[in-house]
Amino acid sequence: MASLEGKRIAVVVTDGFEQIELTSPKQALEDAGARVDILSDRSGTVQGMNHHEKGDAFEVASTLDAASAADYDGLVLPGGVANGDALRLVKEAQAFLKDIDAARKPVAIICHGGWLAVSTGLVAGRTMTSWPSLQDDIRNAGGTWVDREVVRDGTWITSRKPDDLPAFNEAVIDALAA
Repeated sequence: MASLEGKRIAVVVTDGFEQIELTSPKQALEDAGARVDILSDRSGTVQGMNHHEKGDAFEVASTLDAASAADYDGLVLPGGVANGDALRLVKEAQAFLKDIDAARKPVAIICHGGWLAVSTGLVAGRTMTSWPSLQDDIRNAGGTWVDREVVRDGTWITSRKPDDLPAFNEAVIDALAA
């Protein structure tokens, strides 16, 4: 496994994220030696979901308005319908994603996490995958949607769903180690 010692990764969520889409990449990144911080639009805790059931609450390391993309080596955007739909409206989340992308740092998006990317205007010209219900949004935003386990397009890594997490995690670690 590649070593990510010294790397710092942001995971951006709000309430309603798909819990396994945060916990699985977070654990894989930490196992590879990275520090992983949960960032949100509010302080305190954020509520995970196990599909339609409440999951665990997770401590927020920093609010987005207090965080700087310059302090991070990459970004993970978990899905969850409520999370993805809410985050796409958070200006600080949009700005954070734009700053990470402008710095050419890896951006890892799974499932409904792609809604934030659509709302930033960064999807045009990219090839991505996501939960199938986002394919029209991605196409309407100027992207190409494909139904694959993992898609790498430049510094972006996208996946469809929790079943893709092993391949997603491996691709994210590879991109961060490069």
